Amino acid sequence: MADIRSLFATPLYRARLSEFDPAVDTGELETSCYSIAEDDEAGQAWCEREGYPGYTSYASLTDLPWRFPIFKDLEAALDRHVAAFADHCQFDLGDKALVLEDLWINILPEGGTHGSHIHPHSVISGTTYVAMPDGASALKLEDPRLPMMMAAPTRVKDAREALRPFIYVAPEPGEVLLWESWLRHEVPMNLSEDDRISVSFNYRWG
Repeated sequence: MADIRSLFATPLYRARLSEFDPAVDTGELETSCYSIAEDDEAGQAWCEREGYPGYTSYASLTDLPWRFPIFKDLEAALDRHVAAFADHCQFDLGDKALVLEDLWINILPEGGTHGSHIHPHSVISGTTYVAMPDGASALKLEDPRLPMMMAAPTRVKDAREALRPFIYVAPEPGEVLLWESWLRHEVPMNLSEDDRISVSFNYRWG
């Protein structure tokens, strides 16, 4: 019998944010996201100028953990999750730790999307989910080998997950997803009448 192995794995980490201390109050986190969005005039202006649907603090606020205690608690919790994921990935970090580089709020209203992208210059990226109403879009992950598959046929509809070109992950509020920053991903259109709220982040090495 032939020996067939799956090589070059692309790991995805999924866990409850509350799995590690400190516990983060997601209700307080949601209230804080809306409060920050309402007061962040620079962020609102950037979103309007760039045609970004809804609100993101990505281009305006770079120090949320310093400004708001709930985000400081969130950073502490994420540090634990990222350390666990890095251990699973068997990174040789030497004497340099993975540290939070940036963290930002995303409020995506009905009809909003976030196009396909990667997070260059980081090691681990991820998102924790604050509000995911019925109809809110799943996270879409893309097989990083697609650009090299010039002459490959499509996969059958019920192909094994490891062989599918795209994977859709529907997280729940209070969950965190982590992936290596080179993994291309997007948020398809939010079909819910309510906001899809999340907090995304990057970790760099050293």
